[in-house]
Amino acid sequence: MTVPTVDGFAAALRDRGVGAYWLVPADGLRRRLPVDRWHRPADPVDAAVLARCAGPTLDLGCGPGRVTLALTRAGLTTLGVDTSARAVALTRGRGAVAVQADLFGPLPAEGRWAHAVLLDGNIGIGGDPAALLRRCRELLRPTGTVLVELEPPGSGAWQGQVQVVTGRDRGPSFRWAWLDPAAVAGPAAAAGLVVGEVFRAGRRWFAELTRLERPPAR
Repeated sequence: MTVPTVDGFAAALRDRGVGAYWLVPADGLRRRLPVDRWHRPADPVDAAVLARCAGPTLDLGCGPGRVTLALTRAGLTTLGVDTSARAVALTRGRGAVAVQADLFGPLPAEGRWAHAVLLDGNIGIGGDPAALLRRCRELLRPTGTVLVELEPPGSGAWQGQVQVVTGRDRGPSFRWAWLDPAAVAGPAAAAGLVVGEVFRAGRRWFAELTRLERPPAR
């Protein structure tokens, strides 16, 4: 699977502070993006989630790199991955390691990572959570885990086209998705993963996924 390299979040990475940013699907039910949080250092909620990482970790869709840097400062070998050159430059500028790459393409040390992290809505990358989680499984060692941020309960599962909107400006359309705690088990199972735990930290929701011994037949 190859994900189009349209950088729908470019303005939010480039023009921080110009106003609110919204993720707007075709049905118009917009969701505010926590752009300020992306650019700040990792907060206590991030720290509580990242404490579950105990080995080499991939930060997929690393954005400005707050998670990549927090993991690096915790003493873990960490690699941020993003299709955005701006995101990679910001992450490197903070002193962490990142590569500009499509996560569905070749990545360093495939099959040897202890953890893959999908925070800040990054389960939406590519618009197909099962395919994304299947790729995560390929990147992990047999005992590896995936940490996924979820939408609040009641949000359900959704896939489709979205745009990032601020003021009167609309970014390019791209495929996206989201899952809530009740919706994560199906895509996880389709990817050869099992939900080890769903948990809340602060006002945010997460799941920790582990590998099944054998992936499901396609």
